[in-house]
Parts: sequence; structure tokens; C-alpha cells
Amino acid sequence: MLKIENLHATVADKPILKGLSLAINAGEIHAIMGPNGAGKSTLSYVLGGRPGYEVTEGSVMFSPNMIPGESRGPEALEMGPGSQRGTGTTETLDLLALDPHERAAAGLFLGFQYPVEIPGVSNVQFLRESLNAQRKARGEEPLSGGDFLKLAREKAGLLKLDMDMLKRPVNVGFSGGEKKRNEMVQMGILDPKLAILDETDSGLDIDALRIVGDGINAIMRRPDKAVLLITHYQRLLDYVQPDFVHVLAAGRIVKSGGPELARELEEHGYAEIAA
Repeated sequence: MLKIENLHATVADKPILKGLSLAINAGEIHAIMGPNGAGKSTLSYVLGGRPGYEVTEGSVMFSPNMIPGESRGPEALEMGPGSQRGTGTTETLDLLALDPHERAAAGLFLGFQYPVEIPGVSNVQFLRESLNAQRKARGEEPLSGGDFLKLAREKAGLLKLDMDMLKRPVNVGFSGGEKKRNEMVQMGILDPKLAILDETDSGLDIDALRIVGDGINAIMRRPDKAVLLITHYQRLLDYVQPDFVHVLAAGRIVKSGGPELARELEEHGYAEIAA
């Protein structure tokens, strides 16, 4: 579904990503871990299309309609994490050639480490306009007000977010945990093919972490979807178990493995691996 090859990127003329390669198939959840300054958030912003993040080399191809292949055993790791073959793709997009709103319409969702507040903009109106803009870009009919509210209630209930909060301005006056749950409601409503979640566990208490983890599983753990989780800690991965874990250091992936790699990092830290 997502194939990143030899990706190099700079921010303010400073090289951050230095030859990063990664493949993610439909039906998979990948986690990226690594020390501060390794380039984890830069990767998410580059994939999302944030201005100021310049790609100087490499490619990112996105196949949102990829159907997962049969192989999911140990032989997949021999081919490289995430490299087992899929079938049935109907389109492959050059992600870097698309504007941010085109990437979103194609099925990409970016969850921010620090969700922004948008004073004066109703959460409900923001979400309905976002969804219908994407539906229009895909040639689909817009949802009526009634159908949208039904969908919003369903997704808000899944994340245990009161509907009254969806009537307030976007994230204004929300706690850290409420902002993250609100963002997961956005993800549920927009129903992306690929979710890139940048430290979604940041600022969550134990109960909110469980709710958000359950929400990610309910929305995204499907054979036609994929997730890239960026996190510092094992704790989110206790709720959203990844198929593959990658260590990002100095702008490139230096080690990959299964869920046990995250537990190893939690116990021993990054120093030995990232050296």
C-alpha cells in the first residue's frame, strides 16, 4: 500500500531523513520508534505534505486499493518487513506529487502529536465539510445532515466522546486526552485507507490510552487498511499490537523486527541499536 524508497528530506536546509526505505501492505500495522531528533515526526509531515519539508531524493508510492496477499508468516521478514506481495491494486499514486488535500482524498490520514485548536469553527461543521469534500473528490454523493450526524454519533460513541463536544469549536478548551480522542473520531468519520499516527499516545492517561487504542483497532484493523504508528513507548503497543516494529535513528531505519523489538527497546533503550 505504501512504498518509501531512499527518502531524503530537509527542514530549513538541514538534512533530517537520510535514505529511509519502508514498505507497508494492506492489513498491516507498523510501529516506528526511535530517539528524539531521529526524524520520526519529519517522516509523518513529509508523507502528509506539510509545507517547509523538502524532499531532495527518493520516492513514495501509495496504492490505497491494495488487497493484501496471502503470505504473513516468518518468510515475510526474510523478504524485509512489510514486503510480502499484495494483489489487486487498481492505482498507484506518486504521493509526493499530490497536494495535502489530494493525499487526504486518496485515503491518507495524519494524526498530529499536538492537535491544533481552531477557534470559531464548529467541530461538526468541520468534519462534515471535510468528509463531503473528500467524497466529492472521489466522485461520491455528499452525506445529508441527518446521515452525517448518525455517523458522527456512532464514531463519537466508539471513542467515548460526548456529542456536545463535537458542537464546540475544534479542540478549543479540550484536554490533551480529549484532543486525541476527538482526532480519532475524525479518523473514524473520514475512514482512511492509511493512518499515520504521530505519537497519538502523548499526553494520554491510562484510561484514555485504552480508549484510543481500542478506537484505532476498531477503525483501522481491517484487511484493506494499514497503520503507521509513531511512538516512543511500548504502552500504546500493548493495545494496538503491531505486525512490525522499526527503529529510526539518524534519519534512516536501522533495525526492524516483530512486536518483541518494542519490548527490547523498552527494557534496554536505543543507545546500542542507534549507535
